[in-house]
Amino acid sequence: MTFLFTDIEGSTRRWESDAAGMRAALAAHDEVLHHAIEARGGWLFKHTGDGVLAAFASPGSAVDAAVAAQRALELPVRMGIATGEAELRGDDYFGPVLNRAARVMSAGHGGQVLLADTTAGLLSGVDLLSLGQRRLRDLSTAIEVFQVRADGLRTEFPPLKAVDSSPGNLRPAASSLIGRDSEIARVIAALRAHRLVTLTGVGGVGKTRLALEVATRLAGEFFDGVWVFELAAVTDPASVPDAVAVALGITQQPGKSLTQSIAAALDNRVRLLVFDNCEHLIDAAADLIEAIRAESATVRFLATSREGLGIADEQLQTVPSLGVEDGADSPAVALFTERACSVAQHFSSLSKQESAAVQEICRRLDGIPLAIELAASRMSSMTASEVRDRLDQRFRLLVGTRRGLERHQTLRHAVSWSYDLLSDDERTLLERSSVFAGGFDLESACAVAGAGADEFAVLDMLDALVRKSLLVVDRSAGRTRYSMLETIRQFAEERLVDRGEASTIRAEHARHFAGQDAKILALWDSLRQREAFEWFDVEVANLRAAFRWTADHGDLDGATAIAILGSILGIETDNFEPVTWAEELIEPARTVGHSQLAALYVMAAQCYHAGRISNAVGYSNEGQSLVDSDEFGLVPFGHDGALGGPWVVIGESERAVEWCRSQLARDRDTHGFIRANLVLALIFADRAVEAIAATEGLVETAEATDNPWAISFALFVYGSAHSETDPPRALAAVRRSVAIATEVGIRWTQTYGAGMLARIEAEYGDPAAAMDYAEAAIRSLHDAGNPAVRVPLAVLVALFDRLGRYESAATIAGFAMSPLTTTGAPWFITAIAHIRGVLGEPEYESLARKGAAMTTAGVTSHAYDQMDQTRAELSGK
Repeated sequence: MTFLFTDIEGSTRRWESDAAGMRAALAAHDEVLHHAIEARGGWLFKHTGDGVLAAFASPGSAVDAAVAAQRALELPVRMGIATGEAELRGDDYFGPVLNRAARVMSAGHGGQVLLADTTAGLLSGVDLLSLGQRRLRDLSTAIEVFQVRADGLRTEFPPLKAVDSSPGNLRPAASSLIGRDSEIARVIAALRAHRLVTLTGVGGVGKTRLALEVATRLAGEFFDGVWVFELAAVTDPASVPDAVAVALGITQQPGKSLTQSIAAALDNRVRLLVFDNCEHLIDAAADLIEAIRAESATVRFLATSREGLGIADEQLQTVPSLGVEDGADSPAVALFTERACSVAQHFSSLSKQESAAVQEICRRLDGIPLAIELAASRMSSMTASEVRDRLDQRFRLLVGTRRGLERHQTLRHAVSWSYDLLSDDERTLLERSSVFAGGFDLESACAVAGAGADEFAVLDMLDALVRKSLLVVDRSAGRTRYSMLETIRQFAEERLVDRGEASTIRAEHARHFAGQDAKILALWDSLRQREAFEWFDVEVANLRAAFRWTADHGDLDGATAIAILGSILGIETDNFEPVTWAEELIEPARTVGHSQLAALYVMAAQCYHAGRISNAVGYSNEGQSLVDSDEFGLVPFGHDGALGGPWVVIGESERAVEWCRSQLARDRDTHGFIRANLVLALIFADRAVEAIAATEGLVETAEATDNPWAISFALFVYGSAHSETDPPRALAAVRRSVAIATEVGIRWTQTYGAGMLARIEAEYGDPAAAMDYAEAAIRSLHDAGNPAVRVPLAVLVALFDRLGRYESAATIAGFAMSPLTTTGAPWFITAIAHIRGVLGEPEYESLARKGAAMTTAGVTSHAYDQMDQTRAELSGK
């Protein structure tokens, strides 16, 4: 069947501005559509708000009806058409094709008729304009969309309202890919046929570049995006899940390992995961990939490694060197020429002798891209003949009978040759920069360059290393950041070890990042807080490496500074890895009576956010006495108020109230955090009047600090306290909280603020707005794999109860029922009691059991579908 969906663009605005005129226009609109559809053999089987749904046996008839209607309509109507199989139940149709037609329609504009490719392929004699492949909401793959062109119809429209921006972290390539067309086609075909493809080959052969090119070309086929994990910066196999979880924004779920949590969060996701540089972490990468594959049938994997991962059904694709057989027309020479032209303008016109020298260089370098690029970089100061003549001296493994050695030896000597051409200072900086994980900036380079290093001298050396292709520069974030190809980094690291300086420089690296705490916390405690979060996001790999070094080498002061800084920034951005660092330091810090032991306990206690509630309660109980003793340092910014959080979760809110009041009596609440935590504890203790009283002056205290997190948190707490007694005031406060959080990048209040807005709107305001807020909170927590997703789902239960969607509410309630939703949430319990009364105990229990048995992916998918249906019904009222 072919289905036609229509909708009036901007109908809500028209109803509000001229209801009488809209009523008359809508009557004329309905008459035009009825006549156009029925005159061409169609069946108008449903009205949806201000639009209609019609079915046709012929795709041509559907298009004719749409064109005829558009010519006669006065209102701006958008139309979408798709063809496929559907099931007729009574007077209604069901099936994926209807969703496709609806999404095609939603992408268009008033006066526009759009077709899905399923319909376009069945038509002849119709003037169609291809608008290209488009990713549309709720469709797992991109589809080609066509616009119908006919006499009497508009031809020019704004761009489609499609989800064209691909999620993920795939960045545009910095350079062109030469000579890889056949490999690209081969890898794409393998990846479409198999779920795991591993690119193998020697270091420097271009595995990473080829993988990223393939990922870029396939990005439109993965609705949930392409995600790249650069494992070269990960040295500990046990940290592979941490690195992947941080990139994806996934938190550990209670009762599950981090690997299991990642796998669960990716269930039903249509994603391409690119695991780059797996050779030193083969078992860890393979274990994680196998776990994800077992959980999700829709995720695909592209890996690069010097050898296969050893996983069943893994498709190995060897990446060969660039061809040199065609001489001047070979891909290897084309690569050399392009890279040389970028550093030497004169290189574009070579003599016959120089051209022959280039061909010989490429041949003798075995067509390995990295070696060729290193040679080409010398064209700014040498001729091709001079480079060729140096090969006999620098790359003896490439001549005679020794050419049969392993290719990574060839590459090692290519790097060594470039390394030997550096000045002593450049060489030293390259070696020392090998300790960085995930890149570095100028300040960090100065920190390892040596005592008293001049910033401008270091900058000159960095510039030289970039020009010589030994460092890669990235300016995409508005700040210059440097990194190394992994083969070069390993080579430089070996030289650092040979010099006997590796331990010293790694310690300098760790001291540098441990010493950033005062500066970054000062940024955090200011209107420039966003810069602190951005710093944390780009430096988390370096912080991880620095923590590991300090913790393993007895630098408890450095490890503690990193753990506390990372925890403060991580908790507010939903990255709970640093909290595990604080947990790790508890025992060694307690053994020596460390001065920051109290702060470590406070940070460790925040592990309840990641679902480790029993551990958090233990840390909270022990941390309380340490804070009270004053023997183990002050907790920064009054964060000790957060020690009551675990008690609230387990239903002991009165203990949290007592704790916060005892700390307030000590007059250390500089940012209002302790009082804000008191208000939350009072709310959960069902002491609403006291909670409201405690908010007096709270926001003003926070505003005086100029700390966005303090202000956003205070506004969230203020709105929570007033949500029952003064909903308009509560809505205003929480909306402002979410706006600040969104601007600064505070994911915590952004997510939980949306959940609070959903609850208030559900009970006192606009149901449509409540669903939007609830969906935002659900998506954020679901994407992070956070078990707290049950909280906004519970809000949705209450909303569906008020709207009479009792079956859906009961199903979701079965999943949402947990300590997170029953503690301090009387509105949820009240909703469940009402739903039980309406449905009856047997029906409610049956639906609730069904929901309880669902996976997180399953229940959220059900919730999204029910919200879409509810919105459609609300718009038709």
